[in-house]
Amino acid sequence: MSETEFFASVRRYSASEIATLTGAEIKTPELANTLVDSIAAAATGGDGALVFVEGKRNAALMDGLRAAAILCTADVAERAPGGIAVLVTPRPQYAFAMVGRLLYPEAASPVAMTGETGISPAAHVDPGARLEAGVVVEAGAVISAGVAIGAGTIIAPNAVVGRDCKIGRNSYVGPNAVVQYALLGDRVIVHAGAKIGQDGFGFAIGKAGPERIPQIGRVIVQDNVEIGANTTLDRGALADTVIGENTKIDNLVQIAHNVRIGRNCVIAGLSGISGSVTFGDNVMVAGGVGIADHLSIGTGAQLAARSGFMHDVPAGEVWAGYPAKPIGQAMREIATLGRLTKARARKQDNG
Repeated sequence: MSETEFFASVRRYSASEIATLTGAEIKTPELANTLVDSIAAAATGGDGALVFVEGKRNAALMDGLRAAAILCTADVAERAPGGIAVLVTPRPQYAFAMVGRLLYPEAASPVAMTGETGISPAAHVDPGARLEAGVVVEAGAVISAGVAIGAGTIIAPNAVVGRDCKIGRNSYVGPNAVVQYALLGDRVIVHAGAKIGQDGFGFAIGKAGPERIPQIGRVIVQDNVEIGANTTLDRGALADTVIGENTKIDNLVQIAHNVRIGRNCVIAGLSGISGSVTFGDNVMVAGGVGIADHLSIGTGAQLAARSGFMHDVPAGEVWAGYPAKPIGQAMREIATLGRLTKARARKQDNG
């Protein structure tokens, strides 16, 4: 088990408590009082640890497993070593994450870095800003005129909140992050170094070269959105850039002006979304995806890693490749290319 010197569990849970919390079934009732005080990967485990194993493809992790309790699917439960409390659930990782958040709440939701409460004397808060009781503004942060921030929100060291921005309750703006020309909802997490609301990449070609097109829109971030470190969200040109509720955006993602992302989307790191792209709900974007401007990505679509998109993606489809296409077609083309390459190599070898 890895050292967890930065995070300490806040209490212990018995196997029966975990079963109640997650809806899991205890297959070892004689071990219902086994206590869990940490979480760990099944490959490492540890005394007092809760681990998870999902599906037969991972069943080998049961061999030599050392843990206090395990969350697992029914098809591998019989392989668990003796002395370990076995909790069966169809979604072990989901249940594991739930327990992890309870054991390590500080790891699940950001807290003030300096331990300060209220407004630090080393912060700058404009007299015209409106902060509800319970807002924390840490040293070096800047809160501009006309800003409104809801109770329980933390503005971390050296973060900047620009003029007239609104941030809801129980949100977090990380160190060195910048929020401007933006409205953020409740329980929004903006990680360190993220930039929200800078002008979009809008230029008209004139006689002397590119000339700036004024970007007068906003960024609207709905409730429960998470924005990764060093990610950028450009404000709209004339319309707004909108991020739908409960969407999760990884580190180092570029979202351009006028983009509209639906609810419950997941966007992995190093992806770039060009201007005026529209997502439906529940879209999954793997790492390093590039999407050309003005495209529509349908509800429930899945975009494979390192793919490049130049056409709309219908709802529910899985696309891959460069240029991207339905994944079945992309895989057939890759296989065909492999066969042609091998055939050419054999022909050359045979003279």
